[in-house]
Amino acid sequence: MRKRSHRSRVVVAVAVATALSVAGCDAVGDNSPAPSASAKPSPRPTPLWDRSPSSVAAVGDSITRGFDACDVLSDCPEASWATGASPEVDSLAVRLLGRTRAAERSWNYAVTGARMADLPGQMTQAVRRKPQLVTVMAGANDACRASTAAMTPVSGFRSDFENALRTLREALPKAQVFVASVPNLKRLWSQGRNSPLGKQVWQLGICPSMLGDADALDSAATLRRDTVQKRVEDYNKVLKEVCAQDKRCRYDGGAVYDYRFGTAQLSRWDYFHPSVNGQARLAEIAYRTVTAKGR
Repeated sequence: MRKRSHRSRVVVAVAVATALSVAGCDAVGDNSPAPSASAKPSPRPTPLWDRSPSSVAAVGDSITRGFDACDVLSDCPEASWATGASPEVDSLAVRLLGRTRAAERSWNYAVTGARMADLPGQMTQAVRRKPQLVTVMAGANDACRASTAAMTPVSGFRSDFENALRTLREALPKAQVFVASVPNLKRLWSQGRNSPLGKQVWQLGICPSMLGDADALDSAATLRRDTVQKRVEDYNKVLKEVCAQDKRCRYDGGAVYDYRFGTAQLSRWDYFHPSVNGQARLAEIAYRTVTAKGR
C-alpha cells in the first residue's frame, strides 16, 4: 500500500509539472518580459484650465471700468476688480500676475454703458493682445432700461453672448474665459433705498426699470421690480448654459449675484456702482473661481 501511494504521488507531481510547462507559467506568472527598469511613466495630461494664466484682458461695462468708485461720474480703471492697480482692490490681474506684471500684461476694454450687444466688438479688441484669460461682466445695463419693455430679450442676450465667445474662439481657441454673473439689482434697491441721498441720485435716471420711484410699494411697482429681477435671473441662466458648452470657460456659479453686499460696497456718489470696497469683493470672487481646482 505504501509503494502504491508513493507511486501515485509521483505520477501526480509529474502531471502537474507537465501542465505548468505546457501553460508556459513560471515563478512570475507568465513568460512576458519583466518591465524595464528604465521605463518612464506615462505623462499626465495637461489640464484644460490653467489656474495661473500669464495675461488678462477684461471686457464688459461700467462695473469693470470702476465707474464712480473714485470720483463722481468718472471711470476709475485703477480700481477695477479685473485689471486695476489699486492696492485697496487687489484686482484679479494683480492677484494672478503680481503688481509689476499686471501693469504690463493686463488690459481693460470694458466701456461704461455697454450692453451684451457690445461685447463682440470689445472681444475683437481684446484678442489682439492674445490674452490667456478674458474676464466677462455684462448684463446689468441690459436690465437697467427706461422700462421693463425696453430690456434686452433673453434670446438676443444669448445670441450676443454666443457671438462674443465665437469671436474669441476663432482667434484664440485656447484662451480661458471667466464669466461673472449679473448682480442682484433688487438687493441693490433694497439696500440703497434707505439712503435719502441715494434715492435723490437715482431720480436722475439710474436704472429706472428697477430704481425708479424707489419708495413705491404698490402692486405695479412690485411687479415692475419682480420683472426686472426675473430677467436678471434669466440672463444668468444664459451665461451659465453658454459657458458650460465651452471647455475653457468658467462661470462664477452665481457668486456675484448671491453676494450679500451692503451700502459699504456701493459708490457713495450713486449707490449703484461698486465702491472701492465693492470692487475688492468682486476681485475676491473672481480669484476664487479662476484658481479653484477642477476641470
